[in-house]
Amino acid sequence: HVRLVESGGGSVQAGGSLTLSCTASGYSVSSACMAWFRQAPGKEREGVAVLDADGRTTLYRDSVKGRFTISKDRTSNILWLQMDNLEPEDTGIYTCAATGHESLLPRPLAEILASYYLYSYRGQGTQVTVS
Repeated sequence: HVRLVESGGGSVQAGGSLTLSCTASGYSVSSACMAWFRQAPGKEREGVAVLDADGRTTLYRDSVKGRFTISKDRTSNILWLQMDNLEPEDTGIYTCAATGHESLLPRPLAEILASYYLYSYRGQGTQVTVS
């Protein structure tokens, strides 16, 4: 039984930082492609960052490039999202998601970030509020 549990959300002022974690059980973060999605009130869910099974290949949506970093700890089986220089537009519920594939490439980036259905496993989400 696969379970993904997010933590680390909270309220911060613009310019601040938060670190989100996604603890996986019944699933190895080393085995497949994982991602962070977010959904703001009244808006569609969007992919924020993707990390392939190799741990080196990363994809980011343009609005977070240079501010967010996705990574994983194979030992503790945790997926991380380091968020720096946060903006009010980053507010939303952040969800960890995992696929059954090592990589979603060579799909176009836009498709990878938009296609939540490609991710078979999802967490419940953690709220991030930036004011």
